[in-house]
Amino acid sequence: MAVDIIDHRLIGALHVCAMRRDGFDQDPTASGVVWQTSTLDAVMDGRYDGDITVGELLAHGNFGIGTLQHLDGEMLILDGECWNINSGGEVLRVDADTLTPFAVVCDFSPTHQIQLTGPLDLKSLNGALDRLSPATDIVSAVRVDGEFGELRLRSVAAQTPPYPPLLEVTAHQTEWNLSTATGTLLGFRFPDNTAGLEVPGYHLHFISDDHQHGGHVLAATLIKGSATIDTMSEMHVELPEGIEIGQPGTGTDREAIRRVEGG
Repeated sequence: MAVDIIDHRLIGALHVCAMRRDGFDQDPTASGVVWQTSTLDAVMDGRYDGDITVGELLAHGNFGIGTLQHLDGEMLILDGECWNINSGGEVLRVDADTLTPFAVVCDFSPTHQIQLTGPLDLKSLNGALDRLSPATDIVSAVRVDGEFGELRLRSVAAQTPPYPPLLEVTAHQTEWNLSTATGTLLGFRFPDNTAGLEVPGYHLHFISDDHQHGGHVLAATLIKGSATIDTMSEMHVELPEGIEIGQPGTGTDREAIRRVEGG
């Protein structure tokens, strides 16, 4: 693999390889690998300028979540198409040359599937997903298609330098509620010892089938649907200049993460 690795380590059972932008471009797509640009700690600190384009992300995966340059809303990739939900709640298709400061993607090839009958609130739904994909699966990409109720979603507005930290931005986030919607809830579950590199636990976004509604999921109830899960044990991280992996899981402010995630 002709990739310049600047850091590699085991975080628990997860093999993490870090590289700069040139290495990310050369990094071949492979099954069982999740790709990420930047780190959660960097975004928490207000590092909202990225160096990877959506097109480069799509070369590595057809499924993912993140945000866009300057923290411009909530981003998701589903079935190879990239969408942005801005602070006004609009769902917009994203151009391939758009930059992202933080995103995680994979080539979604589900290994687990289950039919679900609700009502299941978000905590109960996460429990059902945990039973389908135990913690030994390391990283799980999760997709739930179905009918949802009591959705509470959020997005944030694009920021301008000097950038405020993420906690300050989310204190002024836009939230909205949907009584019912048919669509897809998607995202990832990362182990707790990756906190700071990623969001520990579940990080989920939503998009409706008609592409009229979406956002970062704060609350949801699954009425009925199906869940599919892909699992990964290797993570490749592109680090913009000045950003390092640090020490995930050590000294990370989990309460701050919980607050920005809306937990």
